[in-house]
Amino acid sequence: MIRKLIEKIVKTDAPIVVGLDPMLSYVPEHITKAAFEEHGETLEGAAEAIWQFNKAIVDATSDLIPAVKPQIAMYEQFGIPGMIAYKKTVDYCKSKGLIVIGDIKRGDIGSTSEAYAVGHLGKVVVGSKTYAGFDEDFATVNPYLGSDGVKPFLKVCNENDKGIFVLVKTSNPSSGEFQDQISEDEERPLYELVAKKVVEWGEESMDGDYSNVGCVVGATYPEMGRVLRKLMPKTYILVPGYGAQGGKGEDLVHYFNADGLGAIVNSSRGIIAAYKQEKYSAYGAEHFADASRQAVLDMIADINGARK
Repeated sequence: MIRKLIEKIVKTDAPIVVGLDPMLSYVPEHITKAAFEEHGETLEGAAEAIWQFNKAIVDATSDLIPAVKPQIAMYEQFGIPGMIAYKKTVDYCKSKGLIVIGDIKRGDIGSTSEAYAVGHLGKVVVGSKTYAGFDEDFATVNPYLGSDGVKPFLKVCNENDKGIFVLVKTSNPSSGEFQDQISEDEERPLYELVAKKVVEWGEESMDGDYSNVGCVVGATYPEMGRVLRKLMPKTYILVPGYGAQGGKGEDLVHYFNADGLGAIVNSSRGIIAAYKQEKYSAYGAEHFADASRQAVLDMIADINGARK
């Protein structure tokens, strides 16, 4: 699957992923009004609003980008209707030729981890038939339960040509409370030990020059990104924290390999809520999707200008 993602990145010349993380406050009033008129101020109404919001952004940007990353929590908050909107979003993005990274951050052990993997990346057996549940192309995985939590995902990925991105160094301010702690045995931070395991797991799922086991390293820690790039040369890095969290293209040069590949940068509210920014305010709420398209173009120019 990583080979397919790389092909999309090369074709679009856009090493970026749009995070479809729709808070209801991001959705323009005319969309929520129409959804509430049809479904009332209900969970169904909220789910319809975010689905229509997503669809418009995907329609406006899908020709420019290789991938999207819906964050499942933004849908789960609306219960079953929200999860239906999540699945509709995944299916619609795939119908537009986009790679879908399910940002689910799952991490458990044994049969539970395998059930998560099957539900999002594999096929579940129902009697004599099999069905793909959510059917994303990649999923994010929390590794802090160890190999017991990751190996079931590897098994499902290898059976279905799918991939994962393992959390190594996240972009949030308090990530260092655990991830930066120094191991007394090896005298290096925990995130480097996780990176070492990512390389080990990745060797079990190579797909060309890169592995189907990628990792997550935040844009807010560029010096750590430089170190981790060297430790994981065949690992694709998913980079959150661009834009709204402060990351810039010039910070991300060392996340890429010499071949110009090796990283894909995520922006969520910086793109989907672009119309709320002063820079794009002239578009107005009615043309929010056009603002998102321009934000994508600006992001591509920023990152490509830095990496090239």
